[in-house]
Amino acid sequence: MFSDSIKHGAQNAPHRALYHALGLTDEELSRPLVGIVSSYNEIVPVHINIDKIVDAVKLGVAMAGGTPIVFPAIAVCDGIAMGHKGMKYSLITRDLIADSTEAMVNAHGFDALVMVPNCDKNVPGLLMAAARLNIPTVFVSGGPMLAGRVDGAKTSLSSIFEATGKYNTGAITAEKMHEYECKTCPTCGSCSGMYTANSMNCLSEVLGMALRGNGTIPAVYSARIELAKHAGMAVMDMLKKNIRPLDIMTEDAFHNALTVDMALGCSTNSMLHLPAIAHECGLDINLDIANGISAVTPNLCHLAPAGRTYMEDLDEAGGVYAVMNELSKKGLIKTDCITVTGKTVGENIANCYNTDPEVIRPIDNPYSETGGIAVLRGNLAPDGSVVKRSAVLPEMLVHEGPARVFDSEEEAQAAINAGKIKAGDVVVIRYEGPKGGPGMREMLNPTSAIMGMGLGNSVALITDGRFSGATRGACIGHVSPEAASGGMIGVVEEGDIISIDIPANKLELKVDEAVLAERLKNFKPKQKELTGYLKRYATFVSSGAEGAILK
Repeated sequence: MFSDSIKHGAQNAPHRALYHALGLTDEELSRPLVGIVSSYNEIVPVHINIDKIVDAVKLGVAMAGGTPIVFPAIAVCDGIAMGHKGMKYSLITRDLIADSTEAMVNAHGFDALVMVPNCDKNVPGLLMAAARLNIPTVFVSGGPMLAGRVDGAKTSLSSIFEATGKYNTGAITAEKMHEYECKTCPTCGSCSGMYTANSMNCLSEVLGMALRGNGTIPAVYSARIELAKHAGMAVMDMLKKNIRPLDIMTEDAFHNALTVDMALGCSTNSMLHLPAIAHECGLDINLDIANGISAVTPNLCHLAPAGRTYMEDLDEAGGVYAVMNELSKKGLIKTDCITVTGKTVGENIANCYNTDPEVIRPIDNPYSETGGIAVLRGNLAPDGSVVKRSAVLPEMLVHEGPARVFDSEEEAQAAINAGKIKAGDVVVIRYEGPKGGPGMREMLNPTSAIMGMGLGNSVALITDGRFSGATRGACIGHVSPEAASGGMIGVVEEGDIISIDIPANKLELKVDEAVLAERLKNFKPKQKELTGYLKRYATFVSSGAEGAILK
């Protein structure tokens, strides 16, 4: 074990002295040292219960013969960061989390890890770290929030964002909007729809890095505490069997993750995070692979914002394993992959059945024969773009209209709020990509305003930025190459006709090729004055099509 090299022998007496300064006994030092990576803080609602989860993990590790030691990971709340410069610091924390965790583990010689994330970037950031470190590791999240209730109907975070749009048009009163504020997010945990945090926590199960229920057991349920104890026990079993992340996160495991991603209708951010995690595993997961899997994978779930079911409903219907079991009926799941349980995927899901066909559609009665996410290409996005197909209204799957062009989210939001966007328009928001933002901000405010103002069935939005998992509608993000890198989106002009054909995976700027060639010839992307971490990030980050990894 790694820790033996810094605990044993006369030469390591100084190390032992420092361990004793922590209050560790000789008995504790004789056991494996298990790092518990806690993303607890008091600013992210998703994380305020994580101290309880960590305490349960510590107990599980100790019961199984290990010595648990906690250290922190940072977290940004995307909801609080949304709509201002704070969102520039969301995606970029993924790499800070991975880097800092790698540094802490290697500096202190841990033998195994239990990762306790919950919010959007913690999960992929810690999965990236797990791949780099490749020591026995189990994930257990803080769990999803229960849905809120307004006027007898369940609500989630997207409800309050859309309520803002309704208020701006006079559709609801200030009193009703305040009711949404107070009732939308009723408990701790990751916001209750199939947003990014819940998507990645579910996909951690699919990858084999977390125990059953990690993605769906509500944060406030006692079963979440039991799960945390079992995670602590499981990592000790992995240590005995020498099962490591790179044994688990194989090419087949990522195939499973993409498959379930399409069946669940996960956040489009998964198309950034899965390639980045795979990259750390030495694997290449690109948008073409994703589209190929989407083409043969039925969409079985319409969780919020795509529909009116929530994470608590998915849990009661059998959870992620029940979805995998449905998919396995048509041979869509690779069942031989090893997992943190020490068993294969096939063994794990064998007796996990779908108990509610209204929440998880049976494999022979899907919402659609193709997956919840689609990758679009064309002259406007030659390297690809991404849309949550399952959350697009049928009448907007094919759309053509004039471009309304904005060089920032703020400019677009001001135009939407002022009533300047009309039915048929295609809103274009550029210079919000990984380099151009920098940080690839989520466009939840403008997309929610469009829906809340009743324009969701007639207005599309495209951007080189990205979207929250709470976004619904004909919203196409990750347009690559981005404007800051000289991409075609940078030369779109007001009134240009843009054609969107989601079933055909097409995104086209309908302007004469000679005209476009002349525009590109004279195009000089706008440059922003940057300092600090944003400047370093913009220098090294790759495109959204590559997962916005640092090179």
